[in-house]
Amino acid sequence: MKRRDLLKTAAMLPLLPALAYGAKLAATGRSLIPAARSRVRPGQPGWPSSADWERLRRQVGGRLLKLESPFAHCDGSKAACQEALKLLDNPFALGDQPALTQTSGWGDAWLSQPSAYAVAAESAADVAAAVDFARRHHLRLVVKGGGHSYQGTSAAPDSLLIWTRHMNQVQLHDAFVAQGSHEAPQPAVTMQAGAMWIDAYDAVTTRGGRYVQGGGCTTVGVAGLVQSGGFGSFSKGYGSAASHLLEAEVVTADGQVRVVNASRDPELFWGLKGGGGGSLGVVTRMTLRTHALPEYFGSANLAVKASSGKALRALIARFIDFYRDALLNPHWGEQVSLRDRDTLRISMVFQGLSKQQAEAVWAPFVAWVAARDEYRQVQTLRVQTIPAQHVWDAEFFRRYAPQYIVTDDRPNAPHHHMLWAGDDAQVGWFIHAYRSAWLPASLLQPSQRDALADALFNASQHWDVELHLNKGLAGAPAEAIERARDTATHPHVLDAFALAIIGASGGPAFPGMPGARPDLARARRDRAEIDQAMDTLLTVAPDAGSYVSESDYFLADWSQRFWGSNYPRLAAAKRRYDPDGLFFVHHGVGSEGWSEDGFTRPGA
Repeated sequence: MKRRDLLKTAAMLPLLPALAYGAKLAATGRSLIPAARSRVRPGQPGWPSSADWERLRRQVGGRLLKLESPFAHCDGSKAACQEALKLLDNPFALGDQPALTQTSGWGDAWLSQPSAYAVAAESAADVAAAVDFARRHHLRLVVKGGGHSYQGTSAAPDSLLIWTRHMNQVQLHDAFVAQGSHEAPQPAVTMQAGAMWIDAYDAVTTRGGRYVQGGGCTTVGVAGLVQSGGFGSFSKGYGSAASHLLEAEVVTADGQVRVVNASRDPELFWGLKGGGGGSLGVVTRMTLRTHALPEYFGSANLAVKASSGKALRALIARFIDFYRDALLNPHWGEQVSLRDRDTLRISMVFQGLSKQQAEAVWAPFVAWVAARDEYRQVQTLRVQTIPAQHVWDAEFFRRYAPQYIVTDDRPNAPHHHMLWAGDDAQVGWFIHAYRSAWLPASLLQPSQRDALADALFNASQHWDVELHLNKGLAGAPAEAIERARDTATHPHVLDAFALAIIGASGGPAFPGMPGARPDLARARRDRAEIDQAMDTLLTVAPDAGSYVSESDYFLADWSQRFWGSNYPRLAAAKRRYDPDGLFFVHHGVGSEGWSEDGFTRPGA
């Protein structure tokens, strides 16, 4: 925005306070706040007329929906209510309902409430029409693909929703070259924004025999995960999903459909690689590089209960040493957790090893545990492998291991749609509290190991602690780390050995749903305990960054915690491609220039 040009117009004098505030933000690397005004809500002057909505409906081929929650008229006995409740048994069905989201809300933060209208987009032209309409009429705009946002960024009442669910095609490339690029052709996959990761894995791995770095939960949308950085079970081997982005099609705030890559609009392209979804534009498709598959993927599971606090502290210290020496490498990922104040639980995966090799890796640790009376193996070590091409093969699991999956059982549902059984508990969940922190690999060194062990033990006495080892890139190949360095994701991920996660939730609580009475008193108690646990852990990593997709809704210093030294560059991209702040998400780039709900600016 050219401030001096604006100030030449006497009619703009009332905007001086907001412009001065924006200049202050710009000087500190934060987003520039443009002219003060509010977005409009239904019933307010300026809300689009029926004729306006009808014009938009025609422009998008009739794909304009007036939204209402399936629970809006639910009294617990109507057949429609029972049908709505069935959605909570099937995350695929829930995702196909534009008025709902996969998370039903967060205590004292937000509730899943439908937009006023939605454009069920089937093309970039549909998205551009919706963007233009929202800009002209000063509407709150929301974008939803998978609808998994914990922080409610894919839902907002009184808004216009761009719903990309029907844009779900996946195309493989043997030799992809980005537009305008002179790089050598490489294998890749192009996915539309509404595709879920199970759609990608089915095409790339099950049918295509290759690997694409995506997310662990198969119903997560591809576009949201990549824009938030993106980590999956094997990220320790391959790197983040964002680092694999080769090209994207994106609709910017001016309604233009842009194809961006390292050569074309490079700052916008960089911002899409980990800068958070919904802040810089609406992504309509993405192209990611793919890799050759290893022969096997595998898992290793073990649970050890300690007889005392002293024994648990010693077990934690021993595992830290074992992890540093044997597991901090590209082969191993997923989770280690401290549960019930006395148990160490191993739920890890591996690639590039045989079953025998993996068992040999764990043998010294298992022997150490077995030699001590103060420990009991409540689950003995179990190592399993599967041919890599079948790891997301729904038919393979239906035949040989149906207990591990949940399938989309609706008539005519895509045959490949499956969800890991362990992720089923998140369908419609209501979050009580959720915090995360990247823990630096330096804490694993002998000089700091005891401090880390103390912090983990003390935190575990407040609440269960999970270490997501695949969400820190320390130990990854140098190539994967360098690719991730060229993304907007917080630089702390590069030398973190794990992302620590501490959270709690309750059952679904969509407004209007029978029995939907979130226990806010319990949520507040849980939050207080989780805050104590995480604050205890942060004594050894006080400045730790937090993963934008899995983080605290109430995080005060979010721009620093999410993006660190990358935030000023992201703010500059925001000013360039969305100078009027059309795109808003909670704690997204530029959101500091808006009210909590995204409807008003300071001084409006």
